[in-house]
Amino acid sequence: MAEVTSRPQRVLRTLEMVKLNPLMDRTAGVPDIAIGLIDGPVTLEHPDLVQERISAVPGKIAACAESESTSCMHGTAVAGILTARRGSYAPAICPECRLLIRPIFPEIRMGDGHTPSATPKELAEAIVETISAGARILNVSASLVEPSSPKDRVIERALDYAAQRGVIVVAAAGNQGLLGGTVITRHASVIPVVGCSLDGIPLKESNLGHSIGRRGLSSPGEGITSLGADGQPRTFSGTSAAAPFVTGAIALLWSLRPNASAEEVKMAITQPGQRTARNTLVPRLLDAWAAYQAMKVH
Repeated sequence: MAEVTSRPQRVLRTLEMVKLNPLMDRTAGVPDIAIGLIDGPVTLEHPDLVQERISAVPGKIAACAESESTSCMHGTAVAGILTARRGSYAPAICPECRLLIRPIFPEIRMGDGHTPSATPKELAEAIVETISAGARILNVSASLVEPSSPKDRVIERALDYAAQRGVIVVAAAGNQGLLGGTVITRHASVIPVVGCSLDGIPLKESNLGHSIGRRGLSSPGEGITSLGADGQPRTFSGTSAAAPFVTGAIALLWSLRPNASAEEVKMAITQPGQRTARNTLVPRLLDAWAAYQAMKVH
């Protein structure tokens, strides 16, 4: 396994900021831990992805049809944070974990004025299908094209299903710079994630709110370097860039403590050493090492 120190300095600072390095020194993950990536498709032939650990949810196509599409670039960049080869220019948090890809975004070229999005029904179906395929953690970065409505109930039912199956859902809080919550970030089974700078300051575009502050986490989301769909490094920002740091930390924790319950992992990573609920709009910064220490105690 390549040394973490071969990575760009900014990547090292990012991992150190959220105390991921000590866990990454202990494990690269295990195949028994499957991460469901609900996002865009991925450039599967990228040389810095551990291809043998990546597969599509049955009946779906994981590979990009158009490498220059927004959704392909996004999905590949997020996959790189999670399961790139150690020693690449991406964070590569958990390369030995399995990655189950369930694309929900259509492939749209950059610069055409559109942002990849999904309907509540499409997102709910993806959540259920990815869990049924064996995912223990879901990484969700989704912008819903419809305003809050009774149709959101289908997402609530899907998230209820995740909770019943002991699956942890990590979701980007969103980049609209709003104060409040959504059907996703308000759900008790979800860990919403806010993006922050390397100084720990929330990005101005990150959504904040009471449910996000109480149950969520902050993690690096500014200028994150990962894999580009064209084979070159790609730098991107936002809550979608921040979420996989939390997902990857959970995957490492579960790799090291495979018998822990979903609730034990969630409590350790969101409230290490804390026994009272937080009352804040801004969530605490991810501290992966503190979460590991909290799990060792119990």
